[in-house]
Amino acid sequence: MQYMIMNYVPAAKADGTLDAHGDMDAWIAYTQAMVDAGVMRGGNALKPGTTATTVRLRDGRRDVHDGPYIDSKEELGGYFVIEVADLDEALQWAARNPAASYGAVEVRPILTA
Repeated sequence: MQYMIMNYVPAAKADGTLDAHGDMDAWIAYTQAMVDAGVMRGGNALKPGTTATTVRLRDGRRDVHDGPYIDSKEELGGYFVIEVADLDEALQWAARNPAASYGAVEVRPILTA
């Protein structure tokens, strides 16, 4: 099964500083471990939520706003797509995610046809 691991980080850290200690090495090691295990299928870091544009359709008209959909202390900073046997294995990878120590990590199965 494929799962998306979403990295929610404090908004101030979504600008590229990545973790409480600015430790890019932790992210590199985590990503490399998934590649080495053969479970990595993709992923990307995202620019800060301040660069987002939100679109809604209201009464047939497009309503466009600068910024993220919600105002929150944490924001989606990036994601990984992995392919593993089951949710338990996906949760094991999520627990190793650097964001789990200072933000939150959400795991969600990918819907396939």
